[in-house]
Amino acid sequence: MTGSPFPSLADALARGPLVLDGGMSNQLEAAGHDLSDTLWSARLLADRPEAVTGAHLAYYEAGADVAITASYQATFEGFAGRGIGRERAAGLLRLSVDAAREAALRAGGGTAAGRRPLRVAASVGPYGAMLADGSEYRGRYGLTVAELERFHRPRLEVLAAAAPDVLALETVPDTDEAEALLRAVRGLGVPAWLSYTVAGDRTRAGQPLEEAFALAAGVDEVIAVGVNCCDPDDVDGAVATAAAVTGKPVVVYPNSGEAWDADTRAWTGRGTFTTGRVAGWVRAGARLIGGCCRVGPETVTEIAGVVHRGAPTG
Repeated sequence: MTGSPFPSLADALARGPLVLDGGMSNQLEAAGHDLSDTLWSARLLADRPEAVTGAHLAYYEAGADVAITASYQATFEGFAGRGIGRERAAGLLRLSVDAAREAALRAGGGTAAGRRPLRVAASVGPYGAMLADGSEYRGRYGLTVAELERFHRPRLEVLAAAAPDVLALETVPDTDEAEALLRAVRGLGVPAWLSYTVAGDRTRAGQPLEEAFALAAGVDEVIAVGVNCCDPDDVDGAVATAAAVTGKPVVVYPNSGEAWDADTRAWTGRGTFTTGRVAGWVRAGARLIGGCCRVGPETVTEIAGVVHRGAPTG
């Protein structure tokens, strides 16, 4: 937190692993909210911001050290499609950080002795998230790196000004978008993590993970690299590769193992996420561990039990 006596997130990761939250959408749906809108959970920033705060609170209380904001699908272009002007959209982006910060305060993440620091990661989803057609799982949108940088930079500037602890550049499907995001975070004064969505040992667009992770190796703003919103079976190899290629802490938060059907906007298959995998991820270099879609507070509590067992708090 800005002005906090706690060490920075980068320093905390050097001391030991931390726990991320789980899926925002499934927690909101469990509370009875309809997320069929193209803005997904970002719609509630405008309509029911207290619901977003409540979802963050549930994860903090479950044992998460870091909450990821509801800004994944929040873009100026997406809000414009709902008739929300640029000034109001910027306010909603800032609100996404404020909602998570408010939840941290309610959960007791303050400065009093004995309280653990609770941190906020501002989500920056890929260009495909704005399209709301599942294209973040394909990448290769037909845009240049420069065009993607121009899309991402204004939103990043607003989120960075809201003073999150870290920017979560997440669910990145290909190296073009990763390169654009890495350009866009320069000079913002807020650290970032870069997290790809992958299939096997490649990005969703088919590039080898060695090449994908190497893009972030020399970028000072990036304090962690890894994978999210992927099958849990794909995490083991990705952790080892990310750690070896970059030498940075690794972030991992796979989904439940079910598959997203963009046509029906529904999850199919069975879940394969088990917390029995977590200790191995930590041994391989993972320092931020949580869950993505369809991973809820109960599982986060189990993850925290593994991660915090004998680990120093940061």
